[in-house]
Parts: sequence; structure tokens; C-alpha cells
Amino acid sequence: MAPSPPTSPAHVRFGTAYYWEYQRTPDLKLDLDLMAQARIDTIRVGESVWSTWEPRDGVFDLDWLTPVLDGAHERGMKVLLGTPTYAIPPWLQRKHPELAIVRAGGGRIPWGARQEIDFTSPTFLHYAERVIRQVVGRHGSHPAVLGVQLDNEPGLHLIHNEPVFERFKAWLADRYGDVERLNEEWGLTYWSHRIGDWNELWPPSGNTTPSYDLAWRRFQAELTTEFIAWQARLVRELVPEDRELTTCLAYQRPALHDVRLSEHLTVTSGNAYYLPQDHLVHDPADTPIEVSWFSTTPEGLFQAADRMYASKGRRFWVTETNATSIAGSQLNLTPYDGQLRQAAWALVARGAEMISYWHWHTLPYGAETHWGGILGHAMEPGRIYREIAALGAELAHAGDDVAGLTPDADVGFLYSHESKWALSFQPPLTLDGRNPDKDSYERILATFYRGAADAGLQAAFVTPAQVNRLPIAVAPAFHCLPDAAAEALAGYVEGGGHLILTFLTGYADEEARARTEVAPGTLRALAGVRYLEYATLLSPLPVHGLGIQDVARHWADALEPEGAEVLARYDHHHYGRWPAITRHRAGAGTVTYVGTLPGRKLAAELFRQASTRMTRPEPLVVATVPQVSIRSAVNARGERLWFVHNWSGRASTVTLTDRATEVTGSRERLPPGPLRLAPFDVRVVR
Repeated sequence: MAPSPPTSPAHVRFGTAYYWEYQRTPDLKLDLDLMAQARIDTIRVGESVWSTWEPRDGVFDLDWLTPVLDGAHERGMKVLLGTPTYAIPPWLQRKHPELAIVRAGGGRIPWGARQEIDFTSPTFLHYAERVIRQVVGRHGSHPAVLGVQLDNEPGLHLIHNEPVFERFKAWLADRYGDVERLNEEWGLTYWSHRIGDWNELWPPSGNTTPSYDLAWRRFQAELTTEFIAWQARLVRELVPEDRELTTCLAYQRPALHDVRLSEHLTVTSGNAYYLPQDHLVHDPADTPIEVSWFSTTPEGLFQAADRMYASKGRRFWVTETNATSIAGSQLNLTPYDGQLRQAAWALVARGAEMISYWHWHTLPYGAETHWGGILGHAMEPGRIYREIAALGAELAHAGDDVAGLTPDADVGFLYSHESKWALSFQPPLTLDGRNPDKDSYERILATFYRGAADAGLQAAFVTPAQVNRLPIAVAPAFHCLPDAAAEALAGYVEGGGHLILTFLTGYADEEARARTEVAPGTLRALAGVRYLEYATLLSPLPVHGLGIQDVARHWADALEPEGAEVLARYDHHHYGRWPAITRHRAGAGTVTYVGTLPGRKLAAELFRQASTRMTRPEPLVVATVPQVSIRSAVNARGERLWFVHNWSGRASTVTLTDRATEVTGSRERLPPGPLRLAPFDVRVVR
């Protein structure tokens, strides 16, 4: 049974990870008092220290956390208690070295970091259950405990241990029935790969078959989901019914399907890291999209938040975001004044009900010595603490104005985990003209997301069954397109929707097999276009159309219109014969097909023209400069709020079209007319 949705708090929770046990000279009272003064109302504890909870096999030390819980409760603070299963103690790895994860190459991950163990092993699960029952059984009913975080950032590795491979073969037998069907579905006649028995299946480390790899990735994601679901069932036995169940998701993990995993949580939580300073300044240049575990632009931060909202289709918690510098010792980028506030309000605008910083104090030792906390190594409140304290007061002042927010959206992006996995195995793009870009899927998606943002549109991530609620839907590189999804998209267009298809969408089926029909396969009639060949573009090509000149990058489908009108063409002696972008009317709707990766201006203009007939709420705020972004959301009272960011070191001015109340300030009534934003400012009005 799916967990019940949480009750929305009357405010946005404000938190930090707090590791009292890491401090060399801890002062619990001072720490908690400083947090309370900064309006921090939630702390996250306990998830990384199994060897502290259980220093020796079967010997537990559980009371050290009690003063933290009691002190938090005395100050009206809540606590997110973590299960410590992602970082095993030395005695366990010495007792059971066979638990170490085997990599694709056959070697084991050496102990010394975290998440090095095969969490599917019954041996591991025995010890994990034992420590969970001890920790959560002792502390889960404490009145300060808001909920339990199950493990942390799951899905880091693809596990190649022999028992896991044996489970994979059983999983395949259950899915396909017999080896003859597997041979047929995967095309194993090729290179003499047909098998006559399940035991003849070769290990994934040597695999070159796309369908095999896709099945392996699906299976690995299911293992991660199964592990978190197991913890959820166990913890639910140990805590009162009102405790939340969550885990902190790192969305780039290779063995993660966030939507399916989140079905077992009461609330989705995740990381929202970003590079600050000039990376969080609006840059209109057509710079290459950077794909990483952190965001590198304002649009990237909004995109990360929209992904989190989509995991359960409702509001989420940010359990980790920058307090100051992130990552390694070589990347000490501390935020400019105002950027912490900007990032927090951007996340709130897209549905975050908790903003929690990693972490309270910068560690004096360990792998993350230079990953900055709210307090530095000196443990003295400084500029970062003061900015976070001011933000805490501002969020508390906003109160229920920002409670229960539902973000507005104009454009729905269809996210396909299977397509991402398939296109990382056989990447379609190259950045250097030779080597495959394993981030091709995310790069294509981010290019179109940025285009929508540049056009002033707000986005949401949706499934094919959810597109009908939005006027524009985008299927970026939806390579492994199931027939049922194609039918849903056709129904969306027939009913009046505007569907934007990109190259690669619909080219393969659910097994990552290229469809043996004229592309774009089942979408051909809907798109009014076909193609028989495609090409890699090793350098940008000039392109004209939609009233502008720009470039096309990386890819070109040789499009042949079959009823579609041409919107853009390449300026090239060879590629000029084929359109770059087409548009086709189908039923009451429209399909735009984009056969290349458009330059930034072209992508933005594509979305501007697609939205010309779209009905949107009358804007309360109008901006005319690109460094200002406007997002909107409706709160629990049904009031629409407008979040206005100036992503620039220069002051900017926007226009209020009606009287408004400022949520982020004195709550004074503002008259229609100019509204000034200071450098790196954000203002929220309703």
C-alpha cells in the first residue's frame, strides 16, 4: 500500500544536517541556540555513523543522541533521524569481505569511502535490520522526531557480485519466460550470442548488446527501490504512524528510478546543489550545457527542483543544498551576497517545503573537510551564518503565505529513465568529434528546458498520461518510446495539445531496438514528417527560420515533410536540402519536430512561437530584461504568488501590473508600477 501523503506544514521548514558526534569540542547548547536564533527548525542526524551506533559486533551505544533530541525538543525543533546503512563499520567489512561490491571489471571496491557494500545480500540485510531496529526503536518515538530518512543517496553503484548476477538471470526468466524469447527480443543471433540455457548468459561486464544493458539498468534500479521499500516497511513497524518516511536522493545515481522509489516514501527528498558566484548569474551567451551532479545556471537550479517535484507529483524536501562551497578542496566557491537567499526562494517557488543545508559545521577532518558548512572550521558565526539567519527570519515571516505551494507550469517535459540509460550505453552525441558523450540524454533535455526558460515559460516534468493538463508538451530524446506512450501523445495532440518532438524520439522500442520502419516510427503520421538517414554534425551549422538566424549542433535528421510545413532550414550545401524544424497540424493540435540540437536563440524562439496562443494567468509582474526570471505558484489558500529573481550583479526593475502585497518584505501594499530589485535580489509578491 502506498504511504499516505504528508500534511503540509504551515510554513517552509528550515534546516541543517547536524553531526554533534563529529565535533572535537562539541558545545551542544551553543549550537542549538545559534540554530534557534537563525530560525532553523529542523535538523538531520545519525545517518552516517553506524560505527558509532554499533562500535563492535552486537554492542550498541544509543544514548549519545538523546541530548541532541532533547535539546531540539526544548527549542521546538524537529529532527529527521537517519538509518546508518550506507556507511558500514570496519568490523563488518572485516568479518564479511564478500559484501564488498564487485565492479564491472571484476575487482572489488576497496573499503574506505561509503556505499561499498552489496546491500542486496541477506548477510548485509541481517546486520542492517539489527542496527535499524536498535536506532529507530530507541529514538523513533521521541517527540522531536519528524520522520526517518532511509539510507542516504541510494543507487551509487551497479552491483556485479555473483549472487546479484544470478538474481538477474532469474529476473530475466520471469520477464521473458524462456531463452528463445530472449534470443528473439534481444537479437542475439548477432555475433553468435544466442543462448540455449539461462546459465549461458554472459556477465554484464563484457556485454555489448543494447537490450541487455537496458535490462541490466532496469534491474539495478529495481534493486535500489526494493532496498528502500524494505527499510520503509521495517521502520513503519517501529515508529508512530505520523512519522514521515523519506530518503535523500542524488538524482544522477546510475541505479535509481526516482519515481518508482518514491512510491514507498511519504515525501520525496533530495539534493539541490549548485555552483554559486558567476555560475548563478544569468549569462545570455550560448555556452555549452554542463551536465553534472550540481547545477551551473539559474535554469539548471529550477530544472533540478522540477525533477524533485515530479518524483511524487507533489511538494518535496531539499535535504541537502549549499551552505557555502561544495565538492572538493579545489573548488572553494563561496556564494556572493544574496545568492543563498536567491537559491532558497527558487526552490520554494517550485514546491520545496523544506530547505536544509549540508551542513551545520565544516568538518575538521575526513573526505569532506572543505565542503563548507554554515559555520566554518573556527565554529564562529560569520557572513554565511548571518545570511542564513536573515533568510530563516524571512521564511518565518512569510509563514503560511508560502505553505502548500503548487507551482504553475506552461510546458510539460516527458522524462524517460529508460531512454537515458539506453543513450548512455550508445550515446548519440560527441563533444570532441570522436568520443561518445554519455550525458547525451541530459544534455538534450537541458537544452530544450533552457529554451523554454529563456522564453519565459515555466516547466514541469510529466508522464505521457499527465500531458493533457498542459498546453505544450516536449518529448526530448524519448528514444525508447513504448507504443502505449505514443498512443497517449497522439491523443494529446488530437485533443488540441502542442507536442514538440526532438530527434531520437520514437526511434527505438522498449527493448532499445531500432524500429524497423520509417522514422519516426509510430509518430510518423502524427508529425507529418519522415527520415531515412541522420548525421552527426561535427561543428555547428548555420540555420535560419522562425524569423532568426542561429546554429544547429551535433545532429541532423534528414527530414522529408509529409504534410508538415518547414519552419527552419540549414544554410549548407549538403544539409540545406532538409528542414531542421517542421510543424504539422493533427486533429485539433500541433506537432513541432526538431531534427537537430538548436542553438540557444533558436530554442527560445521555438517556445515563444509555440506559446503565442496559450492561455496563461494575467501576470502580476512583467520583466523586460533577461537577467530577471519570474516563477509563480498557488498557495494553500488559493492565492497566486510571484517569485521575481534578479540573477545579476546589477540592479534591475520590473513592472507590477496591479496592487500587490510583498511576502518577502514588510507586507506593505505596493502600487502598480516599477518594482526595483537590488543586485542578486529576489522579491515575492501576491
